Amino acid sequence: MTQNRDLFPLATGISKLVNHQIPDLVAGHGPDLLDQVTPTTSELLKFWFQQDHCDTRALNFHEGQRAAILHIIYAHEVVGAKNLRELYEAVAGEAMLDGGVLGEVTRDRHAHPKYAAKMATGTGKTWVLNALLVWQYLNKLANPKDERFTSNFLLVAPGLIVYDRLLDSFQGKMVNGDRDFTTSDIYQQRDLFIPENYRTPVFGFLQSSIVTKGEIGQKVTGSGLVAITNWHLLAGEEDPDFIDEDDIDAPGREIDAKAAVESLFPLTPGTAAGNALNVLDRRFLRGGPLGALTDVPDLMVFNDEAHHIHEVRRAEEVTDVEWQKSLMEIASTKGSRFIQVDFSATPYNEVGSGRKKSRQYFPHIVVDFDLTSAMRAGLVKALALDKRKDVAALPLDFKAERDEQKRVTGLSEGQRVMLRAGLKKLQILETQFVDADPEKHPKLLVVCEDTTVTPHVVEFLQSIGLSGDDILRVDSGRKSELGTKNWEPIRERLFDVDRHKQPKVIVSVLMLREGFDVNNICVVVPLRSSEASILLEQTIGRGLRLMWRGNDTIDELKRETRERIARREEPTNYFDVLFIVEHPAFSRFYEELLGGDLVGEVGDEADSTDATGDLENVDLRAGYQAYDFEIPVIVRDADEELRQPSVDPMTLPVSKYQVDWLIRQIGQGDRFVSHDAQTGTQYGDYRVDGGILTATGYNDYLSRMTTRISEALGRNLTSSAGKYKEISQYPMMQAYKPLLTGWLDVYIRRRMFKQDFNPLEGENWRVLLLDDVAHEIAGVFATKLTELQEIQSVSEAIVQHRLLSEVKTIPVRSSSSVDVRKCIYPKLPVPSKSGGLERLFIEWADQDSHVEALLKVHEYRHDFLRRPYLKADGMPAQYSPDFLVRTDTDVYIVETKAQSALSDENVKRKQRAALAWCEQLNQLPDHLRGNLQWNYVLLGETIVREWKAKNVRASELLDYARLRRTDQSAQERMF
Repeated sequence: MTQNRDLFPLATGISKLVNHQIPDLVAGHGPDLLDQVTPTTSELLKFWFQQDHCDTRALNFHEGQRAAILHIIYAHEVVGAKNLRELYEAVAGEAMLDGGVLGEVTRDRHAHPKYAAKMATGTGKTWVLNALLVWQYLNKLANPKDERFTSNFLLVAPGLIVYDRLLDSFQGKMVNGDRDFTTSDIYQQRDLFIPENYRTPVFGFLQSSIVTKGEIGQKVTGSGLVAITNWHLLAGEEDPDFIDEDDIDAPGREIDAKAAVESLFPLTPGTAAGNALNVLDRRFLRGGPLGALTDVPDLMVFNDEAHHIHEVRRAEEVTDVEWQKSLMEIASTKGSRFIQVDFSATPYNEVGSGRKKSRQYFPHIVVDFDLTSAMRAGLVKALALDKRKDVAALPLDFKAERDEQKRVTGLSEGQRVMLRAGLKKLQILETQFVDADPEKHPKLLVVCEDTTVTPHVVEFLQSIGLSGDDILRVDSGRKSELGTKNWEPIRERLFDVDRHKQPKVIVSVLMLREGFDVNNICVVVPLRSSEASILLEQTIGRGLRLMWRGNDTIDELKRETRERIARREEPTNYFDVLFIVEHPAFSRFYEELLGGDLVGEVGDEADSTDATGDLENVDLRAGYQAYDFEIPVIVRDADEELRQPSVDPMTLPVSKYQVDWLIRQIGQGDRFVSHDAQTGTQYGDYRVDGGILTATGYNDYLSRMTTRISEALGRNLTSSAGKYKEISQYPMMQAYKPLLTGWLDVYIRRRMFKQDFNPLEGENWRVLLLDDVAHEIAGVFATKLTELQEIQSVSEAIVQHRLLSEVKTIPVRSSSSVDVRKCIYPKLPVPSKSGGLERLFIEWADQDSHVEALLKVHEYRHDFLRRPYLKADGMPAQYSPDFLVRTDTDVYIVETKAQSALSDENVKRKQRAALAWCEQLNQLPDHLRGNLQWNYVLLGETIVREWKAKNVRASELLDYARLRRTDQSAQERMF
């Protein structure tokens, strides 16, 4: 009976209350939930999850994130439980009768609102955290007296890596020594997190209220607090990953005896009233960061990777770890106004040992989005265990070899075989992924049992041919070897591995257990002895994040892989598959973790599997120019821009300075630092020690001079504020900067000094850095361009032409493609399911001798063909047409639809937008649209099949079915 009990009764209970309302919430039908929460929360839930809003964004919350947000909001607002016991009574009363549950949930440590989200590694816990913070803050702003909400937050990280990631998420990444808020997650993804009318207050709050771990209790904030720290601060110790560079050991320094005593005993008990030890403890707390957090009236704490809350169990006694005690102290002054939200992929403690070992899950888990669900949804990589014969035949010597003193002397043969297997898999992926995308670089992660093993792994990898640059060793032993200053470049290199071909292999211990969130780890070799499943799960977690995103063809192949693995079949491609080169002794763990239905086993024939399946990149065909399309893109309408200026540098005024005299006066070997008095631009920032200016340096000079002239021109053109705003948005010279740079070069070399002048000869270039010379050059060009500006006449529209052949390759599955002749590509993709209409149309049009060229538009790669339109509910959206077809007189933009979809209101709106686009193009002069008429055609399946069956040409159907605008006003007058 105990075996079958629900491990997550709160999650199950809330699901029953919430899940049936989700379809109505998504469809915009207003479920009961929206009436049970505050108006602010209701607005947020619609913005986050209603389909109309989701359609306007490229990124949205996935089902697991949505469940976490909805369950926590429902528990807090609708149930309104003030402690864990009340939440159980409301949604999972029967579960309290299970052995030990009632006693657990009534403990003091659960006497406040408390929720845990069990979410698999790589499924975006930080985004849920962001959304919940916005929810709390905006509700507190709307109703300051509502005690369910707060504007004070504490974010607790398990270590340096996650701490930095939280700072990046809320403060932004480091740019030139400062954090740039515009690079923060919450700003970058503002279209997802915050409705537009709330962005100003939320951004203002975050920019003024973030407090780092060193500032807690010291920095004064205004309307609230967002304190970010590592749990070690709350435990009264320091994370070894946090090393203060100013903490310098100076053995010869005099020791201040009073300071030494006070460092150990900050307050001393005496006979005076109030000096009892418990009062002193509290008083000491209040003086530091814990005191500051204890003093705030309300607080929401987010524990990221909350399995660090572990209780310590010795015999039958249960003891909280030190930092959990600190949280209890902070909570003690707040009652139900202290809210705790825990996130973890592994929210359990392991109890017992050997065969009696079991997991004890946190009692406050309100949502369970496990690894199996994440894999099924394609949100993380699929998992495959490499079990080749050589690995399967390993003797049980997967631990490093040691001497009698237990010191590591080298790798065992078993470990060497596992490493070779991992490298072989990596080489297969490298070779085949480079054809799919040369920017993708798969990586191998080796996890060692301790820091004494990692040097031996590096030595072995180098002995079999890897270079030093191919290997990155990351462990605390290495960090202590190098010191903080030299460690920082390695850390930066580690977090940037996705973008670079090297390193190929990362060798680590458990230092990279949490927060190491890179995408390209595709192979993991775990050389470790621990059987603790929490560590095994976190080791896998380092490689789970998706490497391939946003490519429909690859997404389809990934779905196929997941289905085949579930059916216990070999994958046909390796896109987003994580390979674990594992010792057989640990296979059982993976079966337990995923229930066995999502773990593939790679057999002996795996080497013959193509990592990219039947996906191929189809390049432009020979002679593609005959089938190319020139797409006019209207940059500016005809009456909005001025005609291109034209300057002959050889007719401009010459310099009043004699160049020979200037060169003699300047001399050689000095360093010039010349500041432009008007703009402050520094022209002399070339570090030259009596040498010569390089061509790059001279180009930089021309670039700076071009910018100076064009900016000055923009300021001087007009005194009208309105006109200046219009000009400054599209500065006159902005589009013609390359022209201006060319004129400057010709003027300087051939005209300015009435003789040929080579700035790169000797140190002639120094002349150009003189203030007076720079002013003179700028003045000559600004005067001439201003004169031209005054006599310009308005010209025709500016049209930029884009070629479909700019997209050199498209991804195509050979099993669902059509061979074509009149196309820039030799093959075109069609959907593997329900692709019959597209296949029929391509083949029909390709056979028509009146059709000169055709193309199926790739929605993501031919992005310049996307068209905006307003949906039936007034929400903006974009769509891409299906095909382009060209005859000798016309271009047809073709949309093929199933018959049932033709009457859909949004389809009609797309066609109106497309028709307006064609009309706009047809108003251009003939030469700007290649003397071709543009038309939009909407084709249903029935008419395509009927006309083809009657042996009619595809071009005749296109001409017949092209949309024509009827004269509505004339019809209305007639009646």
